[in-house]
Amino acid sequence: MMLAMEMARPAIEVQRERAERLLNGVRAAVLVALACAAIVYAPHIPLSVQRANWAVLIPTLAWSLAQFWLDAHRLVRDQPLPNWVALVNPLVDITAVTAILAGYSVAQSGVLALKSPIFLAYFVILSARPIASSTRKAAFAAVLVVAEYGTLVALLLIGGIVPITSSPIIASGSASVSLLDEGAKMMLLIVAGAIATYATSWHERLAETYYRESQEREDLRVALAQAQLRALRLQLNPHFLFNTMNGIVALIPSDPRSAERMLTGLSDFLRLSLHNAGEQEVPIEREIQLLERYVMIQQLRFQDRLRISITVDPAANGALVPNLLLQPLAENAIRHGLSPRACGGKLEIHAERENGVVRLSVIDDGVGCSLTAPNELPHGIGLGNIREQLERLYGDQHTFEVSTAPNAGFAVRISLPYHTGEEDM
Repeated sequence: MMLAMEMARPAIEVQRERAERLLNGVRAAVLVALACAAIVYAPHIPLSVQRANWAVLIPTLAWSLAQFWLDAHRLVRDQPLPNWVALVNPLVDITAVTAILAGYSVAQSGVLALKSPIFLAYFVILSARPIASSTRKAAFAAVLVVAEYGTLVALLLIGGIVPITSSPIIASGSASVSLLDEGAKMMLLIVAGAIATYATSWHERLAETYYRESQEREDLRVALAQAQLRALRLQLNPHFLFNTMNGIVALIPSDPRSAERMLTGLSDFLRLSLHNAGEQEVPIEREIQLLERYVMIQQLRFQDRLRISITVDPAANGALVPNLLLQPLAENAIRHGLSPRACGGKLEIHAERENGVVRLSVIDDGVGCSLTAPNELPHGIGLGNIREQLERLYGDQHTFEVSTAPNAGFAVRISLPYHTGEEDM
């Protein structure tokens, strides 16, 4: 979990930098709008209040414009935004709001300061923190808002600058303030700060969870590709290729037509194998086509010693199954079960659909073997990668059963969820 969090940090920081630059543009636009409003309403505003407004607007706007220049300089040099910017920006914004309110109390009256709608800017500043700050920086901004406004209110009340009344109704229509109103405002600031901090933490956890799940999906994709390549290497192992080539060479003098058929079958088998190599799942009919090429080669090799039966339920033809699933199972049955017998034997392969499940079975009547535990994979038979591939593709939605006994043959039965891929479109 901690590793995923650390690896997700760079991606989160990139998005926070973009958000901080966007917020700076919004800040500049708001300040310009406030400056224009101050100019338009100048005839109706006392000069002392105008001076308080400009004393805060000018340096704040200068700081915002300076960031544009610094950002342009950093972007040209391909440098990240310094960490302190995300701390200084809310500090400047919050202090600017507090400074304007304090200026109103000095220039006009404390009542104007506490009743000014500029107070709402605190909530705007806090609402922007989750998209641009870390949890600690958002918490810093939340504490700063409460501390600055609380200090301002305390100074105005303790200094006797603001008349106090116990009735909020009387306060709303007179030059006084109510302790209940100010207490409610403080409570709202605390709640807003807590929400902003929690939202920032929630965004971080969401990003970290998304990154972790993306990483797990990527790991799964790589693992599936590796399992597929291992299955392909198993399928094209030297034993099969060498035995097939030796069989072709042996047949050329006595039965050139069979040798030609075997060579053609090997060519088709390799072509289909490579065609399907990049896919995790293929329709069962394509899997059967590959299996039939392999079976044809083996029948030419073993002649009458090998009897093979392939039965496919038409209702299962459209089902997707793991690529390179049946051929390795058939190869194991022939190589380890039937080949050691002088009289050979029979291999049966079945595929059927039963409601929402596809059932596959590969059964031989060969020499079999003994198992020390149910579903144990016999030593020397390459079924491990097949089981791994099924686990990674279907989890607990599949079954993989092995049954055998000495001189009683070998059977592999697999059940998979029926799907065709069309439901994902």
